[in-house]
Amino acid sequence: MLTGFLAITLSSCSGPEVVNAAAANDFVDSRACAECHADIARTYAKTGMAQAFSVPGAENMPNPEPYFHRASATWYQNVAKGAEWVQRWWQVGRKGEPVHVGESKIDYVMGSGHLVRTYLHRTARGTLIELPLAWYAEKGGSWALNPGFDRPDPPAGRRIGYDCMFCHNSYPAIPAGHEHAGAEPVFAGELPKGIDCQRCHGPGGNHVRTAKGASPNLAAIRSSIVNSSRLKADRAMEVCAQCHLETTVRLLPNVIRRYDRGPFSYQPGETLSAFQLAFDHAPGSGKEDKFEIVSSVYRLKQSKCFLESQGQLSCTTCHNPHDIQRGQAGIQGYNQSCMRCHEPAKIAATAHAATSNCVGCHMPKRRPEDVVHTVVTDHKIQRRPAANLEQEIAERHGPEWEYRGDVVPYGDQDDLYTAVAQVTHQRNLERGIPRLQAEIARKKPERPEFYMELGDALQHARRPEESAAAYRLALQKRPGSALLWARLAMPLRASGKTREPLEAMLKSVQADPGQPENWHNLGLLQSSLGDKKAAIASFRKAIALDPESADFHNSLGAVLAEIGQAQEAESEFRAALRLRPAFAATHAHLAYMMANRGEFEQAVWHYERAGEGAVNQFSYGITLARMNRLPEARVHLQKSLDADPNQPLAHEVLGRLLEAAGEIPSATAHYREAIRQRPGFGQAHLNLGALLARQGNRTEAAAEFRLAQSDPDPQIRQVAASGLAALGIRP
Repeated sequence: MLTGFLAITLSSCSGPEVVNAAAANDFVDSRACAECHADIARTYAKTGMAQAFSVPGAENMPNPEPYFHRASATWYQNVAKGAEWVQRWWQVGRKGEPVHVGESKIDYVMGSGHLVRTYLHRTARGTLIELPLAWYAEKGGSWALNPGFDRPDPPAGRRIGYDCMFCHNSYPAIPAGHEHAGAEPVFAGELPKGIDCQRCHGPGGNHVRTAKGASPNLAAIRSSIVNSSRLKADRAMEVCAQCHLETTVRLLPNVIRRYDRGPFSYQPGETLSAFQLAFDHAPGSGKEDKFEIVSSVYRLKQSKCFLESQGQLSCTTCHNPHDIQRGQAGIQGYNQSCMRCHEPAKIAATAHAATSNCVGCHMPKRRPEDVVHTVVTDHKIQRRPAANLEQEIAERHGPEWEYRGDVVPYGDQDDLYTAVAQVTHQRNLERGIPRLQAEIARKKPERPEFYMELGDALQHARRPEESAAAYRLALQKRPGSALLWARLAMPLRASGKTREPLEAMLKSVQADPGQPENWHNLGLLQSSLGDKKAAIASFRKAIALDPESADFHNSLGAVLAEIGQAQEAESEFRAALRLRPAFAATHAHLAYMMANRGEFEQAVWHYERAGEGAVNQFSYGITLARMNRLPEARVHLQKSLDADPNQPLAHEVLGRLLEAAGEIPSATAHYREAIRQRPGFGQAHLNLGALLARQGNRTEAAAEFRLAQSDPDPQIRQVAASGLAALGIRP
């Protein structure tokens, strides 16, 4: 249970909203734009940007048939429920009946549907959760899980951060106190529907007032709004790059928003690096040709066409953001864009017919490695792209896909933020920690986020005393931070302290009693310190604030089971599985409970879903042995030892099963390994002595029986004495 407490969840969310110099130029309802720009509003409404965020309806639920996710043995389906839509999930029990049936209301749809639609649930606290099931336009439309969910134990949902909403919405309201780095992303009031005009043109208040003034002046009207065509080339491209430049989706980080900037404070026309800084894999790391779904600007900038255009080639060279053409009209438009530089007379006629599709050949569709159920246009213009770019690939999970190495700036640089980038997701801890320490010592920043990032890095590097010191420095900058008090508790506990981490967590929940995650972490700490009653109260508080968290129900169930309240514990475990049907930890708890009650078949059903961990596999093997399914028991005991070979009890039990099957050399080896790992293991000495005696090895058998006589268990001592007597040796 301490795993959840000790894990540091990092967020890309940063500092509070800053009052921009142009703050007096307020935002308006985008419908006001259509009064003067009716044609643009009409065509723009059909674009993917305008449709990037919407409410659910039949039009964005095409063919909502059930989808079976094989890896987790879970069914998913979007279902109409009166005037609303819900996403429902369930598993199939031992007798073919639906079990662990749960659902969440679908409040919003993210994505236009040109490629993908994902479905969001809004909690009572105003947070947004991405539900597991998504719709993909590929293959005429199909259902599959969202990226990152395709695993045996998919999460119940994924929290939507401000960074996600930044590129799918306009300017949602953020409650006070939720703008700081690491704070829970919460959205207030009604959410805007899609990207509106002001995301690319800036606030429209002054523009509308000027246009509707008593004597509107054309020059004044134009100067009151941002028009990217009148910006310098790099500033104009950054209007697109704010969302379409993603160096990588992998945890580097790809961007860090400056800590003195709010989540939605970027203004078109300003330098993008004044708002956020971008980062990338180091050159030579083998990541140069990575292709991801939001990498259009990143890939375009690698093109020879772009590099040799001296800033003349940009996104709007080919795309009219107010009217995205598709099909044959799109092909013709893109061809014309290419012909501005590539004169038809200079193109080899044998290779290029009059009806050639420039983009189809030189910017072909390709399957992104981060969203594997779709294909998108690769914006790196190449003379001869590789073949089979649309070939299906599997999602890539696990440590082998995680990057370790230098994180380098992409574009403008800031040494302090570059040092932060090395450690934010632990990509370069060994070299990054001293680098960040040196930059902090040199610049002495006033923002607490820099010290928090250093504390996080030192905690991950298992340097708890230094980590606590860094968090204390952060608290000097922001004394009342619930987040920082919760962070401080982690290294204090890792240092072996008891009172200090508890005090820190209590200060965290006192500073902000409305944060369910902090109550949950307090409960985990209280449980680890032996105060089960207080832990139960904290878990119940967390559940009251967020009843939709499977983790909270699972943690409460675990403590209730520890103190013998089995019925209540089972109720909490069942609640967790209704929220997250394939939750391996909960299946493990239930399997253990069922086995202890003698409900072996039900226990086996849960063990099959409890994961490959050493403890689960050991318990699974023991249960199968109790059912006399000995060959299967051996398989799972061996899996347990494969996961963790340092288990003397598992070696002893497996030795007995092997001996019963006549595999004497293997049984002997396991008995000896159990004794090596636990020299005073009386049962293993007893088993080995009996086996040696049957082989006629009286001397070694007697030695093992004598060692077994030192066991604290009187029954083992008695059997050992009988073994010696059978050998004719006085005990």
